[in-house]
Amino acid sequence: QVQVLDSGGGAVETGGSLTISCRISQLSRPDMAWFRQVPGKEREFIAARRRDGHLYYADSVKGRFTITRDSAKNTMYLQMNGLKPEDTAVYYCAAGTVILSRTHDESGYYYWGQGTQVTVSS
Repeated sequence: QVQVLDSGGGAVETGGSLTISCRISQLSRPDMAWFRQVPGKEREFIAARRRDGHLYYADSVKGRFTITRDSAKNTMYLQMNGLKPEDTAVYYCAAGTVILSRTHDESGYYYWGQGTQVTVSS
C-alpha cells in the first residue's frame, strides 16, 4: 500500500526558513510535487520534481524554495527561505506517474499526503 507522509511544518517569522519533508513508501520513482492551500482558495502548485530529475517551480516561490530528494530514504524535501506571510498555508505532498503537461495540475497526481501547516507571522 502506497503511503505518503508529509511533515515538518511549523510557525516562523517573516524572512525565516523552514524545511518540510515527504516520505513515500511502496512507490518506485514517482513524479513528486508540493501544493499548498489556504481556506477558501483552490490548491496551488508550488514545485515539482519529476522522475527524470527535472525541477519546476511556481513563479511565486522561484528563488526562495528548493526541492531536494534523498533517494535512499525515499524522501523529498522542500527548503523554504525568505518566507512571507502569504506563504501561510497547508502544504501537501503529491506523487504519481504524471504526464509532463499535467506537472502543475493537482488532478495529475494520485497519491497525497495529509498536509502540514506552515504559518508565517509578520
